[in-house]
Amino acid sequence: LHWPPRRQRKMCIRARPSTAPRPPIVSRAQWGADEAATPLEAIYLPDPVVKAVVVHHTAESNAYTCENSAAVVRGIFTYHVRTLGWRDIGYNFLVDKCGTIHEGRKGGVDRPVYGAHAYGFNDQTTGIAVLGTYTDTAAPTAVLNSVARLSAWKLGQYGADPTGTVGLVAGADGVNLAGQRWSKGAVRTLPRIHGHRDGYNTLCPGDRLYGQLATIRTLAGGTPSALGLNGVTGTTAVGTTHYTRNSATIAWKTGTPSQLLTRFEVLVDGKVAVTTAGDARSAAVTLTPGTRQVSVRGVHLSGRTATTPAVTVVADTTAPTFTTAPRLALRAGTVNTDAVPVRLTWKAADETRLQWVRLLSPVARSYSATTTSADLTAKSGSASTWQVRALDTAGNQRTVSPSFTPVILQETAAKRTGTWTTRSDSRYLGGKSLASGTKNSSLTWTFTGRSAALVVSRASGSGQVRVYVDGKLAKTVDLKSSTVRYRDAIWTQSWTNNAKHTVRIEVVGTSGRPTITVDALTYVK
Repeated sequence: LHWPPRRQRKMCIRARPSTAPRPPIVSRAQWGADEAATPLEAIYLPDPVVKAVVVHHTAESNAYTCENSAAVVRGIFTYHVRTLGWRDIGYNFLVDKCGTIHEGRKGGVDRPVYGAHAYGFNDQTTGIAVLGTYTDTAAPTAVLNSVARLSAWKLGQYGADPTGTVGLVAGADGVNLAGQRWSKGAVRTLPRIHGHRDGYNTLCPGDRLYGQLATIRTLAGGTPSALGLNGVTGTTAVGTTHYTRNSATIAWKTGTPSQLLTRFEVLVDGKVAVTTAGDARSAAVTLTPGTRQVSVRGVHLSGRTATTPAVTVVADTTAPTFTTAPRLALRAGTVNTDAVPVRLTWKAADETRLQWVRLLSPVARSYSATTTSADLTAKSGSASTWQVRALDTAGNQRTVSPSFTPVILQETAAKRTGTWTTRSDSRYLGGKSLASGTKNSSLTWTFTGRSAALVVSRASGSGQVRVYVDGKLAKTVDLKSSTVRYRDAIWTQSWTNNAKHTVRIEVVGTSGRPTITVDALTYVK
């Protein structure tokens, strides 16, 4: 029953396409088949359909080298043809311990060639033999992968699931290694990929290889195993969300060997954006603006798929904005000609996520996204460019560079009324100041700017002063201090725009402590 029934006629059998890719196969010519020894034409399965794969071992030594496996195949060919008198080598395929697949019986690897390997079931199956003995030795991973690839390809030509079962009609009475018996014509339900011992009383394919058939089935017809994302680069991660301008590199991992995968697909919002080969483990993807869900789908050579959980990637190409442009204003503090106390204020926003704000000049400082002001100092009399940059998490940035100049107007520049006395001390601005205890004595400065501050010296006996801005009382300020303070900016006022203003101060003449000491008026333009 190694041969087909007499009614089998010669047929022109066309190769069918498969749902799985064809693995590399060493041809008969490449391993050196003696075609003159097999003059008979190939014959094919009667349906012609390959319904199952029968796995064998050749029960020979495992000590061969993979470079010598072609010679091993030739030896089996010689034994089958010349010793046993068969028309050709019995197996359809032979796989060495390194996973190299060899063409067996002639007739075309992509056709349903009738083999001589499974008594009673030759006319429904294809036979794959692993070179060596696998009774006490497990087959290497390379063997499992190649048998799985080959099985998936052959069964895929006929729409058969490598993980499923099939009913095979016995061509003869039989018994298997487990002691199960059947009669000719009985239907035996067997795995699509099964061992020779399942249909015949033999130890083949060896206990260890037989125990690995479940793994082969899973490799041949399963889904990509342990598929998961392995990182997202080219982005800035905040928690589990990634931010980028328009691209990201997605990396993944899987437990399934690359040879058993046809491709990977990077999905953006569920749609295929990038397709890679089965051996790829990363891919760059271009994203349109918006919040995207990115995942990776692996496609097994069986056609089955697995998809990773999605990761959120926000694509943003819009630069941040300054909803309030950076402004420089005077603040309270000790005034020096090279260090006037100022406050820089701003408001920045981004449609996605503002990351930080940086002051690049005249000094370098970094601030959080929620910070809107910074207390600094600036040199008087010098125009300074205050370069401020806002950066969002995606990497977009906007830079603005306004220019401001702090100016010190000495007390001598003021228009005076009433009685004032000049005081000299190195601790005053310019070494001099004006003091008055006469009620309603005044000093008036006129300037063009956007912020002003009154600079005074203070002590426990200092009095009060009224401050008028553009003719209107702005505030009455008490200069009394428990400690002596020189060059102290105690009152400030700012405006939205640069404009001409007048600041006039008047001595209140506070009872018991009428005297005030004025150093200067500072302003920013």
